[in-house]
Amino acid sequence: MFAFCADPKSIEGLQWLLCYLTSGKHMLFYGSFGTVLLLLAITAPVALAFGFGGAVAARSSFLPLSLLGKAYTSMVRGVPDIIFFLFVPIALDQGFEYLRHKVKCPDWDKPIWQGNDFIVCPEAKLPLSTSPQSVHEVYGFSLAVLAFAVVFGAFAANVLYGAMRAVPRAQMETAEAYGMSQRQAFWRILVPQMWVYALPGLSNLWMILIKATPLLFLLGVEDIVYWARELGGSKTQAFEYPHPDWRVWYFLVLLAFYLGMTRISEGVLGRVTARLSRGQATLGGEMQRKAAR
Repeated sequence: MFAFCADPKSIEGLQWLLCYLTSGKHMLFYGSFGTVLLLLAITAPVALAFGFGGAVAARSSFLPLSLLGKAYTSMVRGVPDIIFFLFVPIALDQGFEYLRHKVKCPDWDKPIWQGNDFIVCPEAKLPLSTSPQSVHEVYGFSLAVLAFAVVFGAFAANVLYGAMRAVPRAQMETAEAYGMSQRQAFWRILVPQMWVYALPGLSNLWMILIKATPLLFLLGVEDIVYWARELGGSKTQAFEYPHPDWRVWYFLVLLAFYLGMTRISEGVLGRVTARLSRGQATLGGEMQRKAAR
């Protein structure tokens, strides 16, 4: 980045450190923080949509749909997260390639499963071997987002299901007495009020999601944990910037990042909770009414 960084071995002191911290790999390290934030920004609403769908299905009067919603919630919550984080991307990747294989290579006469190997025709691979590296990275990141959404969507479904049941039944009966259909009462009475009951559980899920982002490293995505380990490890004279084991310093940076994210989240969630509690027959709403007197 700087002209004096052309030969790192000829500089020392602050100049060496400045060149080291602005090297190409460090720029990727800084960019990986954006990857984590992007994961959170995409996964949170997608998981919430999965959770809302699961909760609505679980409370459905149609038995097969109700069983499907409850099975999704119970199955995912009852299996260790790491299994789903590793299973979902692999299963989806092979599923997509299998469907493409059936469409693009109908004349293929070899078995797809050969022992432990899953082999499809080259035209069915996702992404194609000729695709640029950016396509491979986006595809892997998309599978990771979907895996996170499936897992945290199940937990969100359990929270939202409980929140829906917490809304007083008398309010639903009153809405129906005023001529509202069940659909209208659901969207106009139940859904707006359930969020105040759901927010404490969803807040905990958000915090857990933040702490789970290092699992991107296990899914092959070059996230902040990957680069912290890569850059912090001991480098010999064969490298451009040799140094001893500095991983503790890199992971201290990650510690500060996650603590900062947690503190910011607590402040935002506290404001949202106060806003949703306004006028509600809850402990938070009662405390606001007393404070206003």
